[in-house]
Amino acid sequence: MRHFYTFLLYMAMPLVLLRLLWRSRNAAGYRDRLKERFGLFDPFGAADTLWIHAVSVGEVQAAVPLVKLLQERYPEQAIVITTTTPTGSQRVKELFGDELFHVYAPYDIPLIIKRFIKRAKPRVMVLMETEIWPNLLATCKQHGIPSLLANARLSQRSAKGYARLGNFTRQTFGDIGWVAAQAPADAERFVQLGVHPDRIVVTGSIKFDARLPRSLNEQADVIRRTWGHERPVWVAASTHEGEDEQVLQAHKQIQQQLPQALLVLVPRHPERFDSVAALCKKSGFEVVRRSDQSNCTPETGVFLGDTVGELPMFLAGADVAFMGGSLIKHGGHNMLEPAALGVPVVFGPHNFNFMAISELLLEEDAAVMVSQADELAAVVEAWLSDASERSRIGENGRRVVEQNRGALNKLADLIDDLLRVAVDKSAVVNQ
Repeated sequence: MRHFYTFLLYMAMPLVLLRLLWRSRNAAGYRDRLKERFGLFDPFGAADTLWIHAVSVGEVQAAVPLVKLLQERYPEQAIVITTTTPTGSQRVKELFGDELFHVYAPYDIPLIIKRFIKRAKPRVMVLMETEIWPNLLATCKQHGIPSLLANARLSQRSAKGYARLGNFTRQTFGDIGWVAAQAPADAERFVQLGVHPDRIVVTGSIKFDARLPRSLNEQADVIRRTWGHERPVWVAASTHEGEDEQVLQAHKQIQQQLPQALLVLVPRHPERFDSVAALCKKSGFEVVRRSDQSNCTPETGVFLGDTVGELPMFLAGADVAFMGGSLIKHGGHNMLEPAALGVPVVFGPHNFNFMAISELLLEEDAAVMVSQADELAAVVEAWLSDASERSRIGENGRRVVEQNRGALNKLADLIDDLLRVAVDKSAVVNQ
């Protein structure tokens, strides 16, 4: 079955390249460094590397505390991070500069993966969250490179989809070396799909361990001055197509009761910045774009966060946060970011990517879930009008985050073990 899958990938490659070119119309980075996606890049010059694959900005952000901890434990160990999107690549460069190596991830074709392995020389491969690629896992296994699915989550919906592929799924999941699962429910789904129970460790989510920059509060105070200190401000973070309309509808309702309320709207994908700006104006709002570096006026209804990497600052500066990808069937985004800041968070019903975390926040009265724009408007308006309730919900969120830290050290210890085994094997081979 995997050979048929590989054949289909070869046949689809022209379409894959056309899609890259199509996406590059709005994001030029998709056509840059194209050779890297085929495993063509200059060797790093390191004897071996620790390979961490993080798809885009969200996975890169999740990997930051892990990378920092590994750099402390193994200062001489070369680390390579791969991403698949230009925004992920940009974020790696902003966060780490020349501290580690970065290239785009290879396509899931054996020849390309082998070329990548020859140049990158990975000792251990760490895949962040749900990156499951059949040929990548099989090829690493063939080359004796242990793989670890870190901070792993698997929703019931995704598990059902994988299960439909029968033996192909069991073969693929059986090639995963180790799984560090976020929750027991995730672990059980991995077992059902073919991962041996002895190869799964429930560590919790490392997103609880993310540490905020010391300068964040200062940055938030600066951005708040550009918005207007006296204005009630709510942020809609990581929104998607079909969701912005609902957020803007909610903001209109909020402004009927709180005319000075400001919406900070941050679309998930940079290629949508212009279209979302146009949508805001069409909806009757005066818009200030972050990229213009202009202050809001009393007439400004929407501040558009059209930059990459500044969402934590926007969240820290806001009074209330809505996490996107949840009013539509996308699966939601990381609601721990505002919770860790003590900012009350509201989200929609579609959070299957963060099921355990969303349920925990709801159980601890640290968040509210809504199903439509009217409900979103009501919750945000109530919180913006009541500083005491905002503070209570926000502090509950901060407490939940603090109480659930610890996954990072468990995950790093597991990587320690894999690196140690890899070193021992290498020593035996070289004797």
